[in-house]
Amino acid sequence: MESRSYPFTEPDDLVLDPGLLELQRDEPVARVRLPFGGEAWLATRYEDVKTVLADPAFSRAAVLAPGADVPRSLPDMPTEANILSMDPPDHTRLRKLVAKGFTLRRTERLRERAQEVVDGLLDAVEQQGPPADLVEALAMPLPITIICEMLGVPFEDRGRFRAWSDAAMAITAFRPEEIVAANDALRDYIAGLVVAKRADPADDVLSELVAAHDDEDRLTERELVSFGVALLVAGHETTANQIGNFTYLLLRAPDRLAELRDDPSLVPAAVEELLRFTPLGSSAGFPRIATADVELSGVRIAAGEAVFVNNLAANRDPSVFDRPDEVDFHREHNPHLTFGHGAHHCVGASLARMELQVAIGTLLKRFPSLRLDGDVAFKKGRLIRGPQALPVRW
Repeated sequence: MESRSYPFTEPDDLVLDPGLLELQRDEPVARVRLPFGGEAWLATRYEDVKTVLADPAFSRAAVLAPGADVPRSLPDMPTEANILSMDPPDHTRLRKLVAKGFTLRRTERLRERAQEVVDGLLDAVEQQGPPADLVEALAMPLPITIICEMLGVPFEDRGRFRAWSDAAMAITAFRPEEIVAANDALRDYIAGLVVAKRADPADDVLSELVAAHDDEDRLTERELVSFGVALLVAGHETTANQIGNFTYLLLRAPDRLAELRDDPSLVPAAVEELLRFTPLGSSAGFPRIATADVELSGVRIAAGEAVFVNNLAANRDPSVFDRPDEVDFHREHNPHLTFGHGAHHCVGASLARMELQVAIGTLLKRFPSLRLDGDVAFKKGRLIRGPQALPVRW
């Protein structure tokens, strides 16, 4: 089977590459060449993607096995285990340590705090007057504030770790040595916080992880630091970009915007539909290695071969979603895979949902005449998509 270069095109705006949907229809398990070397299989149909994400026959940990010939989707592939590259039971052990900090019940208790933060940010926007950049005014500071408070990270350090996070989430936007340096700086920063939490623990997730290491021997020092980095970066990068993405899409869809303004009770359903519809990732993602021969859509995946999935395409699979290329806030069946599936389903999904609901709902209520103010440029060469700035008027 002939392979093709993947990703197929440079991400453009928030448009889903049509090549993914063509594969989904004609060649749902296809052979691809990765940008930094190697070949793998790519699954694009919903059921195949779910299988790869949940079946233990597809291993994340095997990617780091000594001598493994793994196709490279990134210039700086991970070389040591973290929660993203673990299989059960190691992954289960770490996930349990932090899951209680991200339960639906705890997240709902944080809703009042998120509302308070959003109200304060939008007060400042209103006082300043138009125009405003919603990336700097709302999208970034909301999730950064919440994750800092949850983890026990000083908010005043946001300028430092935001710059490191921006580089760490890059593919080609920074030089490889800059990406490595940013990851090292994040690890050093969290390691310093771990020392501080040992000396002066508080009621926060990072202190709980330190106690789990020191008092219960439930994770290693290296796991503790890498876990802290993952929570800090993932806890603000994806949600911040999605706030910008969702606002951009709504301001370009007057009918959908009018629906939400007329009926704010639709906001939770709208967030789910925008999560399904919005292409967030811009890279091949993380590979899994088949540990046994497996068949997907009639294609034999041999043990030892790498498989990538594309959740964005899976979310547009017409066998699951009626009119998949339309945004429908009244969609009754919406089992999207934006937060993943199986053991690696996003632990912060309920937090992200809550922040998106509060941000989008409050923004549209406070500024009913909100509109874009000029062209919007999107970030390039990064793992996830989002506007560099989102200029608006009202």
